[in-house]
Amino acid sequence: MEEDDGNSDLKISKPILITASTNPSVKPINSDASAVPKISYSQPLVSGISYTNARRKGARNYSFDDEDGALASSASNSITDDVNGNNAGSNSRLYMHSSSLPEETLGRHRPPVHHQIDRALTSAMPATKAEHEVMTVAGANPASLPEFMGKGGGKGIFKVPVRGAVHMNRPPSLDLRPHPLRETQVGTFLRIIGCSESQVWAGQESGVRVWDLEKAFLRWDETESMIRLSKGDGESSPFLESRRTSPALCLFVDVGNRLVWSGHKDGKIRSWKMDLSQIKIASDSATDVHGDAAPARPSNSACNNANSGSASAAISNSEFMESLTWQAHPTPVLCMTFTSQGDLWSGSEGGVIKVWPWESLEKSLTLGERHMAALLVERSCVDLRSQVTVGGVCSLPSSDVRFLVSDHSRSKIWSGASVSFALWNSRTKELIRVFNIDGHVENKVDSSSGHDSHAEDEIKAKVVSATKREKNQLSFFQRSRNALMGAADVVRRVATKGTFGEDNRKTEAMIISTDGMIWTGCSSGAIVQWDGNANRLQEFQHQPSSVLSLCSFGTRIWVGYSNGSIQMIDLDGNLLGGWVAHSSPVIKIEVAGSYIFTLANHGGVRGWHLTSPGPLDDISRLHLVDKEQFFTKFENCKILVGTWNVGQERASHDSLSSWVGTASSEADIVIIGCQEVEMGAGFLAMAAAKETVGLEGSANGHWWLDAIGKTLDEGKVFDRIGSRQLAGLLIAVWAKKHIRNHIGDIDAGAVACGFGRAIGNKGGVGLRMRIYDQTLCLVNCHFAAHLEAVNKRNADFDHIFRTLSFSRPSIGPHSFGAGTSSSIQGVRGPNQGAALQFDDGSPELSDADLIIFLGDFNYRLHGISYDEARDFVSQRCFDWLREKDQLREEMKSGRVFQGMREGLIRFPPTYKFDRHKPGLSGYDSGEKKRIPAWCDRILYRDNRSISLQECSLECPVVSSILHYDACMDVTDSDHKPVRCLINVDIARSDKSVKRQNLGEILMSNIQIRSFILEICTVPEITVSSNSTVLQNMDTTVICITNRCKKNKAIIEISCEGQSSINKEDGSISEPHRRGGSGFPRWLEVVPTTDVIQPGQIMELSLRHEEGHALDEVVDGIPQNWTCEDTRDKEVILTVTVKGNYTAKGTSHRIHVRHFFISKNATNDSKTATIESKTTTSDSKNATSGSKNITGDSKNVNIEAKTAISGSKTVTSDSKNTTSDLKNTTNDSKNVTSGSKNATSGSKAVANSDSRASSRITQKPD
Repeated sequence: MEEDDGNSDLKISKPILITASTNPSVKPINSDASAVPKISYSQPLVSGISYTNARRKGARNYSFDDEDGALASSASNSITDDVNGNNAGSNSRLYMHSSSLPEETLGRHRPPVHHQIDRALTSAMPATKAEHEVMTVAGANPASLPEFMGKGGGKGIFKVPVRGAVHMNRPPSLDLRPHPLRETQVGTFLRIIGCSESQVWAGQESGVRVWDLEKAFLRWDETESMIRLSKGDGESSPFLESRRTSPALCLFVDVGNRLVWSGHKDGKIRSWKMDLSQIKIASDSATDVHGDAAPARPSNSACNNANSGSASAAISNSEFMESLTWQAHPTPVLCMTFTSQGDLWSGSEGGVIKVWPWESLEKSLTLGERHMAALLVERSCVDLRSQVTVGGVCSLPSSDVRFLVSDHSRSKIWSGASVSFALWNSRTKELIRVFNIDGHVENKVDSSSGHDSHAEDEIKAKVVSATKREKNQLSFFQRSRNALMGAADVVRRVATKGTFGEDNRKTEAMIISTDGMIWTGCSSGAIVQWDGNANRLQEFQHQPSSVLSLCSFGTRIWVGYSNGSIQMIDLDGNLLGGWVAHSSPVIKIEVAGSYIFTLANHGGVRGWHLTSPGPLDDISRLHLVDKEQFFTKFENCKILVGTWNVGQERASHDSLSSWVGTASSEADIVIIGCQEVEMGAGFLAMAAAKETVGLEGSANGHWWLDAIGKTLDEGKVFDRIGSRQLAGLLIAVWAKKHIRNHIGDIDAGAVACGFGRAIGNKGGVGLRMRIYDQTLCLVNCHFAAHLEAVNKRNADFDHIFRTLSFSRPSIGPHSFGAGTSSSIQGVRGPNQGAALQFDDGSPELSDADLIIFLGDFNYRLHGISYDEARDFVSQRCFDWLREKDQLREEMKSGRVFQGMREGLIRFPPTYKFDRHKPGLSGYDSGEKKRIPAWCDRILYRDNRSISLQECSLECPVVSSILHYDACMDVTDSDHKPVRCLINVDIARSDKSVKRQNLGEILMSNIQIRSFILEICTVPEITVSSNSTVLQNMDTTVICITNRCKKNKAIIEISCEGQSSINKEDGSISEPHRRGGSGFPRWLEVVPTTDVIQPGQIMELSLRHEEGHALDEVVDGIPQNWTCEDTRDKEVILTVTVKGNYTAKGTSHRIHVRHFFISKNATNDSKTATIESKTTTSDSKNATSGSKNITGDSKNVNIEAKTAISGSKTVTSDSKNTTSDLKNTTNDSKNVTSGSKNATSGSKAVANSDSRASSRITQKPD
């Protein structure tokens, strides 16, 4: 068999092992296995989708459990992802559930493993082994080069990541907003979400937006919405967007008043109407409340190319406006909540908390003049920090108020900073206590953020000084490194002072659960439970990642982590399950309808059914896979990769043109890696110091970027999308404009492998990006030199692969800006020395769909002399030289570049040459005469686990090498530049079509509908009374019984509003709601939320409270309700009952009446009550011998508060006993009469105490 390597006169006379991926048990056609090289070719993209789907359907129909029908070859047996789900790794412990439905109902079977395409091919191919061998070799793309594949790629961290149409280790999700490219979100980045039963609101950098869940499964072209689509929103569910405002940092959804309140970076609070049909549409000349012009949202004409899906570029003035705006703080509004009395509390920087009484908010919402409405609210403010400041000393910490949580049942407010909390009485607005994260009372006015490090600096200085004295043992390079690294370490500690101890315990989230407990999440991964009195109960930890978000619903609490995973725990802290929800930190979790929605730091929003994890996931996943062909799209691009060790030289324009200029015309993306851009001991030491404090770049680095950009016609044809430099290592990426909008999420990283793993003369720099929703990682490396340092080079690769960590944007809802792509020069976080690892322990590179390694790997030719090597090169006998290649030998043994592929080398060795000496005669002629070698290489790894694997959602990236050569005419350096043109086929999901298919499955599938009806039932309850009367500190208990014998009942008590009763005709006015469905100030409801076990009873306590006057007067109107309104009142309480798996429920009403009593009448009533008690005592002494009289006397005495109304008559025997007893009977009648009159609404006052103290004692059947 002949091999064309540039010289047709040469024939291969010795076997060359090119790949280990073909079937070793299959003999070649000529039956002489030793005479035929085993070559692997890249599989071409199958363009016909019908053919692709037919092949995949055949794979699904084939039973992978039955080995009889499979080809008995080691190729099929070597696939590491077995059909039993072993590919899930340690993630399988996160995604756990049990099903109550039988197996035959679910139709459950093992998910199809489409990437084992070899088995499916046997049904369409001849069964003979010889013909199978022909298909493997001859059926490859004739335009691609043969490739050599390293051993060991199917296991451990080098295993190909598992991909599929549906993620098998998590439930199918409702992608309300698919992961947008970070670069498209500048100015519109989502930071917070809030939910009602049917809507999802999001706060973003340009205002707010809202999704209607009834339209969640639709595409943009199926709606009549006319909206400017921002980049990255083309595949999201249809939404409405507000006019452009300052970034929204917090949200509160007031379901009762159908309002959404948002706090903004500019210190303003805005309210938005939830009824979208009633919202005001912003005009082009809209202005802010305070006269600030509302900037128009920029028109992104190109956004429809990026993630466009089926969206249109409709542009109109469809942005809605707020209903109320006022300046709440001079600094950003970080958090908000409504109290149980309906007042709005807001927190800001510096520990400032302000209260906005509902009375002023309600009046401002009804005013038509916006300036007057804002002024009215601003005048009503109560500054709590100023109230607790005495003599200039404040007992509150000055830390930013990041959390405000209302405990409605106890009428308390929790305010939280990162390391301290404060507990408030929401009625009186008094500060109860200040305590730290350990639960200890905080006595300090303000605590310092860290400790002094002068002692550490002195120790470091002594170490450096001692090192300098050892001149005879250390080189100048080492001394420079020690000195500068010591200085850099001091700078780093100053910049990050106090962060390594205290930051690890920061509070990142706070909620109140259904049972009234407070839960906080810490940056250490700990979850802390507190009772309502601020006692620290217990601490749980189920993950080491930081807790960034918490959400409570029913008997479960959802926890969002910085690694993108979510977990469920019960109210006792026990772990119920979890899964990886996003590829980015989960910064917010909310419940809406039957879904729990998670917001990722990258701006994506996903909804997970409340029944997850469970059998519903199995059914929907199975049917969604069957619809794969409807939402699969195929893309193609060509990537030009170039590497060059420039030897500290600056190349000529002709050299750059020869290297990348002409070849770039065929490419869509150009990747350039340079080594030894700048060297020298001083420069390397300074670069290490700058790297430690987050600085990078150099003058030579800038020159190379500008020179290559000029060669590529940057700005006209190509755009530079990212770069990274570490000392002498430089990597940069350019993309043509037509593909630029499909590339984003550019992250950079670097790993030093030089002296002490700290100097960048050796190491790697990398870029990570997303292209067509797939992850591409590029790594430029420079390994250890010298012929004998093979093991050191292998160790360098292993160190880079395991520890390369790509920088990420800032995390958290209060991060105001979106991250941008890394550049050659700037400030970024210092390397931490280890890559972010996933739950299965794999590094970041392991999860990439396409990895390209390029650079000066420094692998040499072994077992050959300088003269022999030159002779083989001059005769172009590269096949003999390849056998001496150290890199090929190490890859065959599985010791380096495991599972990676390299094109067949058909160019001369690229090292070492005399500078400016052309031709092959230019090899090193110096004293050392280094043996020529292929030091400069380009390798890659895609999603293929076997060579003959087609592009699909199970194998989304399939690549092949079109050209692989060196520019031998370039003489600027002692290395020759190398370039490689890679063809990349990409399969991706159309998220809008996939979401629509999921909606069709959920709505039409009978199994799913029956399961939802079965599990999402609302328990039946009974309420002992639907009306009561409260007066003068009275308390009434109403019993709520869960009649269901199986499911728990989730109870929520809210207030529909308060009405006034006309004393003349008894008419009732329209009810007026308070903020957050709060209760009137005179009514105390305990508890407001609870969980009733099956068959159990909950006691609801209703208590009358004296009115608490506010400290402020709004527009001359007293805020004390007893002064403001002397009419009788009726309050309607709503008892909402929900199940554990749906936010929809049933409701019951309780009418509570309160009658106004003047203070004088109240005093007379108290006097009459005392006289009545005295008379009753006398009657008891006079009737000691009569059982009936005694019973009635006790009835008068004991039941005067509860049963007087039921005592209509007194026995005639008691009337004839004594005159004292007659007086008692008359008093009893009078009291009884008063009780009747009070019940019917009588104005009688004398017996008000008896009437007000009547208690409902009825128990449910």
